[in-house]
Amino acid sequence: MNTLKYKILLADDDEDDCTFFKEAMDDLPFSVTIMTVSDGVQLMKFLSDTSSINLPDILFLDLNMPRKSGFECLSDIKSIDKLKHLPVIIFSTSLDLDVVDLLYKRGAIYYIRKPGDFSKLRKVILDALTITTQNNFKQPARDNFILQP
Repeated sequence: MNTLKYKILLADDDEDDCTFFKEAMDDLPFSVTIMTVSDGVQLMKFLSDTSSINLPDILFLDLNMPRKSGFECLSDIKSIDKLKHLPVIIFSTSLDLDVVDLLYKRGAIYYIRKPGDFSKLRKVILDALTITTQNNFKQPARDNFILQP
């Protein structure tokens, strides 16, 4: 796993959460390139303007963003041919199980509730990347959809 290099796209409007996320990524035992966008409109423009071969390996998607929600973005991503296979990990502060069920049905591969503790954040990101890679970027059974530190 140490030789892997990930291109990660983080869509989140909270600057502190983005900084926290990037710092956690710096501590992981593999190489990561992180790109960020701060709202759903920017996200969709970025993905539309990016060639298929330059798409990120994984998208970490916040649900509560301005201009276009993460839920709307996920629906759009899964309806666009060049994007529908992009692995999307929901990364949100909320945990409404009805919403989680809808996100699973819409094609997200994992759901992470943002932990407030740095060591838990680092662990859950490491777990997400490890498990996602082991599962060939495929969605797990619903019982394994929510990742917890």
